[in-house]
Amino acid sequence: MKLSIDELTTERQWRSATGYTKEKFLNLLASFEPVYIEKMGESIESIKAKSPGTSSINSCEELLLFTLFSLKAGLTYDNLGFVTGMDGSNAKRNQDFGISILKEALQAAGVAPKREFGSLEEFQQHFDNCDTLLIDGTEQRFERPKNNEEQKQGFSGKKKLTPLKRR
Repeated sequence: MKLSIDELTTERQWRSATGYTKEKFLNLLASFEPVYIEKMGESIESIKAKSPGTSSINSCEELLLFTLFSLKAGLTYDNLGFVTGMDGSNAKRNQDFGISILKEALQAAGVAPKREFGSLEEFQQHFDNCDTLLIDGTEQRFERPKNNEEQKQGFSGKKKLTPLKRR
């Protein structure tokens, strides 16, 4: 892989490339690698040793770096592949796989946010100890009213074209 942990020499570079300091990255890696081995049955290195072809990602460290970099950089898959030395479809597959391992690692460490609830009771139980719950509902969709006057009430006016000023 063209990305290398060895090239990240300062904390600023670590945060810029991964969103983490080197210390936090290594702590996350300690949770990430066991989940990978549990899911795959063996380490990346032993899988690579059995494979006749070449691999873009050769260790859990590289997979975690690739995953975090891909999320932080926000590149298209073709550009991500170009930057990391793989094609776009492999970049997509590797990102999806890395994210699945990362989610499980964060859940195993008990630091993943709860994103879905099966029932109202489960939701209430989860937030039972919270005094205040804030929900951001600023961009909720709603059906546009048919009545012209009612439409005007909900119109922000921000999407008007700005005329060119000529001198």
